[in-house]
Amino acid sequence: MNIQLSIAMDHNPRTAPIFEGKVKADGIDLICTPLHASELFWRQLRFGDFDVSEMSMSSLMMAVAGGDTRWVGIPVFTTRRMFPFGVLVRKDRNINTPADLKGKKMGVPEYQQTAALWTRGVLQHEYGIHPRDMEFWMERNDEHSQGAATGFKPPKDVIVNYIPDSTNMGEMLLEGKLDGALRYLAGTNNLVDRSSADLYNHPDFKTLFPDPHAEGVKYYAKTGLYPINHGMVIKREIADKHPWAVLNLYKAFERANEMSERARQTAIAYHAEIGLVPREVRKALATPLIRHGIQANRKVLETAAQFSFEQGLTPRLMKLEELFAPSVMEQ
Repeated sequence: MNIQLSIAMDHNPRTAPIFEGKVKADGIDLICTPLHASELFWRQLRFGDFDVSEMSMSSLMMAVAGGDTRWVGIPVFTTRRMFPFGVLVRKDRNINTPADLKGKKMGVPEYQQTAALWTRGVLQHEYGIHPRDMEFWMERNDEHSQGAATGFKPPKDVIVNYIPDSTNMGEMLLEGKLDGALRYLAGTNNLVDRSSADLYNHPDFKTLFPDPHAEGVKYYAKTGLYPINHGMVIKREIADKHPWAVLNLYKAFERANEMSERARQTAIAYHAEIGLVPREVRKALATPLIRHGIQANRKVLETAAQFSFEQGLTPRLMKLEELFAPSVMEQ
């Protein structure tokens, strides 16, 4: 028996084999829609537009904690990145270390988004900077935010303001009304994010950490954590009616990931052969960092749940069994 499902994801090398039809889920015909994550999460949480989709891990935890039972998680992690070390700041505000963020006005697309969750968690646990030490200005309004769909209320000990619809985060940063941004999104061409100025290449701005890549490597070496931002979900009604679909989708994404990994390893081998990759670096590059499944990612997922609880986004510490389908818990 075949079922037809609509699926929406951000297009990247790890999901490309699904989009291109090179990998299929057994018994499932997928109708794929490429969407920027900002718009996708809002549409799913607000309207439930797609049968299967990429999903913000922070928003999934908040939705489930708030009693929203529409979704079942699949441990396929489409986006992982060291966002905590990409904090953007104005050069004229004398912000040179995390400690200098105290008392500063920081922009954020959405307070509850997973990139911001990880950044606040790392600042608190690694550098002693608590969310209450900063003042936040959020760009997304109630009409186009994940928070409006999950019942987000700012934590009582944190100041969260809303950027007026008449302006945007980029303009406020350029005008000096904000000191920096925990996460800055510009020119993404979606229905949610409003900023357009390219500030990462602007002479008046810099990243808080002079070498974000080096800081990310150091953090990974110390903690073993490579932050997970996005997972996958399927509508619960479909999972209940066709329980076999969950594992079949998971296996398809595993095959797509393996295909992408083989292509990456081929590229590494080629560049090593012609001398562009030092031999001492090749071993590190050969280690696959993008791995799906609960078992390989339990520590990262449980850390995200811990940060969510500590920061007041969820009223209790979420268990992974509450978020993911039972059939994938051993994967």
